[in-house]
Amino acid sequence: MDLVAKYQGVVGRVFRNENSGSSEDSYVERLLDRISNGVLAEDRRAAMLELQSVVSESRAGQMAFGAMGFPVILSVLKEERDDFEMVRGALETLVGALSPIGHAKGPANEVQPTLMNSDLLSREVDNISLLLSLLSEEDFYVRYYTLQLLTALLTNSPQRLQEAILSIPRGITRLMDMLMDREVIRNEALLLLTYLTREAEEIQKIVVFEGAFEKIFSIIKEEGGSEGGVVVQDCLELLNNLLRNSASNQVLLRETMGFDQLLSVLKLRGTTYKFTQEKTINLLSVLETINLLIIGGPETDPGRDSNKLTNKTVLVQKKVLDHLFMLGVESQWAPVPVRCAALHCIGDLIVNHPKNLEELASKRLGEEPDLEPALNSVLRILLRTSSKQEFMAADYLFKNFCQQNPDGQTMLASTLILQPESMIHAPVEEDVNMSFGSMLLHGLTTGENEGDVETCSRAASVLSHVIKSNNQCKEKVLQIELEAPTPILGRAEPLLHRMVKYLALASSMKSKDGKSSTSENVFVQPIILKLLIIWLSDCPNAVQCFLDSRPHLTYLLELVSNPTTTVCVRGLAAVLLGECVIYNKSNASGRDAYSIVDAISQKVGLTSYFLKFDEMQKSSLFTSAKPFLPRKSLTRSSAASMAEIGDGANEASDQKNEHPMLASVFDSPFIYFLKRLEADIREKMVEAYSSPKSQVTVVPAELEQRSGENDVDYIKRLKTFVEKQCHEIQDLLSRNATLAEDLARTGGNNSSSLERKVSGGSDRVQLETLRRDLQEASQRIETLKADKAKAELEASTYKNLAGKTESDLKSLSDAYNSLEQANFRLEKEVDALKSGDIEALKEEAREEALKESEAELSDLLVCLGQEQSKVEKLSTRLRELGEDVDILLEGIGDDAGADNADEDEED
Repeated sequence: MDLVAKYQGVVGRVFRNENSGSSEDSYVERLLDRISNGVLAEDRRAAMLELQSVVSESRAGQMAFGAMGFPVILSVLKEERDDFEMVRGALETLVGALSPIGHAKGPANEVQPTLMNSDLLSREVDNISLLLSLLSEEDFYVRYYTLQLLTALLTNSPQRLQEAILSIPRGITRLMDMLMDREVIRNEALLLLTYLTREAEEIQKIVVFEGAFEKIFSIIKEEGGSEGGVVVQDCLELLNNLLRNSASNQVLLRETMGFDQLLSVLKLRGTTYKFTQEKTINLLSVLETINLLIIGGPETDPGRDSNKLTNKTVLVQKKVLDHLFMLGVESQWAPVPVRCAALHCIGDLIVNHPKNLEELASKRLGEEPDLEPALNSVLRILLRTSSKQEFMAADYLFKNFCQQNPDGQTMLASTLILQPESMIHAPVEEDVNMSFGSMLLHGLTTGENEGDVETCSRAASVLSHVIKSNNQCKEKVLQIELEAPTPILGRAEPLLHRMVKYLALASSMKSKDGKSSTSENVFVQPIILKLLIIWLSDCPNAVQCFLDSRPHLTYLLELVSNPTTTVCVRGLAAVLLGECVIYNKSNASGRDAYSIVDAISQKVGLTSYFLKFDEMQKSSLFTSAKPFLPRKSLTRSSAASMAEIGDGANEASDQKNEHPMLASVFDSPFIYFLKRLEADIREKMVEAYSSPKSQVTVVPAELEQRSGENDVDYIKRLKTFVEKQCHEIQDLLSRNATLAEDLARTGGNNSSSLERKVSGGSDRVQLETLRRDLQEASQRIETLKADKAKAELEASTYKNLAGKTESDLKSLSDAYNSLEQANFRLEKEVDALKSGDIEALKEEAREEALKESEAELSDLLVCLGQEQSKVEKLSTRLRELGEDVDILLEGIGDDAGADNADEDEED
């Protein structure tokens, strides 16, 4: 029994404790000995049944079995395949050893025997191969218990089992063959495959290659489609596992089988108002499948975008919108989760898809002749529904319809036509014959008499999508006047003013009980503020319309500084105030950007104002804002709880937690939009404090020309005054710019703790007084610093000038001394010339002349010597030639003397 010793060595260290000698251990050991060494078959089978009972009812029995039982049971499966009873008993025993016992709860840190047993069994690949080989046995129960054992093993050790199955030849094929087996085995195999394909991409590919799509839809059809039970749910869960992270599997499904069989599951059969829990789960699973096809695959897949676009196109061509509108709009008896999921699917189908957007815009619901545009029906649901989840789903549809769709926005805005007075105050149920825009305006004005600000806020949310990033639609809506002009009431009220009125109405209703706010107001004010922010963005005419009523600015300043409002309301109000600055093109007194900045500084304070931005950014809604979160994958554990959510439960959950509603307001695009606006607002504030106002100040009376003052003096005095004023203005602007930059950069964090401590009017006044005194003292310090710096600069200048002057004086002194010395030398020379000996000078001249004569004589002697040499050479040559030199030389001197004598006589 070397194998037994091996298992005892591995497991004994884990399981052995103070109760190792308990009766369960010895009893399990005796039973294993009877199974391994027994002679009588009946005795061995009885021992197997007793062992099965022990491990399924006792944790101690499971622990003892893990320490010594696996080798014995596995040897039965290997060597006694023909004895079906022993094989069944062995498989049931293994299932019991791997199944947790619910009523037995030990300490939290105690080792779980089921997990350890699963680890021991899956450690050897040969064990998994042995179990898969049992699936080919003819005995029904052998195959059934083998599938149960593999499912339990996969639940406890999924990674190891997936690796083992992949390494075994035809391992997945054997499991897929079980889908064509008897119903019970098929269902077990289906459940096993759903667990097996949740994360294993390689197994998903093999399962698809083995014809999973055909088998899945065959089972769904056989079970009755959406009317089927849990088997259909398992089929759809397996289908979703195969499609979730694989664009290639989606392409294979689309190009081989198509989407017809999938969409057939969405068809409502039988009684349309009968929605059982299982039917609801099945419909939610199919809607999840459609959502996976719309997503197109994982984000890392390079072909995701093209696959997503193709899936959307094919789904709409297959009339999926008909089924989705039937579930989400036309079927009044459909559960809330189904309606919400259907509306979300519609929104995902149309976003950034021009053809699908056109299809939805032209879609009409109902029967002849009472056809109605589909968008009108969705808007009616949005305004009327009692479920906030359904409102969010319908609002999501409108947001996606208007996203990057200016033509669609213009189409919806063109229908914004005010109905007659009788229709304005008509009940909401009488909006069947209204256009989209008229119904929307009806919803916006419903709260005037009944105080129904929630309906108004819902309509405001739709209107914000219609006008977002579309100035043409903003201008169109800006021209809407809700009341006909009358001489008594004066000018008609613009729609923008009515929205501000409802914002104030929601605020007053919030404090009506004096204790707590109603659940509606938690999201009503943010939605209306979001509409106003989008409306005023890059629309100076809207800003002008907003500021046309002076109380609007006053109320907004109060809302920013109101401590009873929420952080997001104060932050959004601060953003709206900032838009009145950065998009303000007015030059009118009291309405221009500088006046708004002054009002903010005086009523709120720049420190407190910038603090509102920081508080909003630090709020959980702002920091955790993400795109619309996808639904979690439906499993047996999660589907039941989701399907049970109805109108009442949903309402209760909404009242309990309003964050989903606020999250729909603070979605990621709007958060990015607010961050960009905040940066622009801070920059504009700095600019406003560092640039002069455009208005011309009044010249003081003392600057008038004085009597008797001539024009030249008057101009000089004015010039001096203007220069002084310019210096002071530049100094003030520089200081203001520095202050504004500090506030914009810090957001007032340094003084936020101080402001939070202030409560009551007297403390607030005292704080403002101290703040002004501190500011004046700071200004005086800055002035003194500037004066000190100026004095130091002047002193340094004078010091440098003195040094330069001293250097120049030294240079002049040196030059003077040099001149004195030269003058003295010249005077000496003159005196020497005057008093010197003339004879000495003559003698010196004579000597110089003699020297010159001697030099000339020396030169003549040299020349004579040269001539004499030449004569001697010529004489020698003549002698060589035979001439008598003496005879030739005779008379040469005389001839020269005679010539000279003749010359003298002539003279």
